Amino acid sequence: MISQFFYLLKSRPFLWFLLIINVPGTIYGYYWYGWQLADTNPIFLLFVPDSPTASLFFCFVLIAFLLGKNWPLMESLAAVTLFKYGIWAVVMNMMVMVVEGELSLIALMLIFSHLGMAIEGLLFAPFYKIKPWHLIAVAIWTFHNDVIDYVFGQMPRYSMLSEYTSAIGYFTFWLSIVSLALVYLLSVRKGHFKLSIR
Repeated sequence: MISQFFYLLKSRPFLWFLLIINVPGTIYGYYWYGWQLADTNPIFLLFVPDSPTASLFFCFVLIAFLLGKNWPLMESLAAVTLFKYGIWAVVMNMMVMVVEGELSLIALMLIFSHLGMAIEGLLFAPFYKIKPWHLIAVAIWTFHNDVIDYVFGQMPRYSMLSEYTSAIGYFTFWLSIVSLALVYLLSVRKGHFKLSIR
């Protein structure tokens, strides 16, 4: 059963399927942030659209796999940020439900799509060739992004959650640590399997 699962992950049709899903999803994600990006100081633009950028990293990972290659730094960026921002968005939308007392169809779409993000980045963890220095570089990127978001106020805007910004920032800091630790345990410490696309 496990071998069949790994066979599916490495299959070219499945990789193409994920890429076909992630490319338009990434584009839509940047469109979703359009109004906030239009109001953002240019020096912060790179750090505002967290989820679509995580998805973009994963698109490059999938392209590398289809080429029969590993791009470890991109794998590290994708795995950490997909899990972090996938879980973050799920929690934020659940908080919106608690505050407003209802869950809209858009919120449901965001929950399921971001939960999928969190899962897909870890699915391929056995095939990543991440080394400790890759994870250190991504840790710097991740914590720097947290500073930009919660010190310079560039976090994704949920107006109904504005009074909880400090608590959300604290949660995000620990979510960064959990994401980095998880990728370390699944990819760095345990080693990796040979990637042979079928």
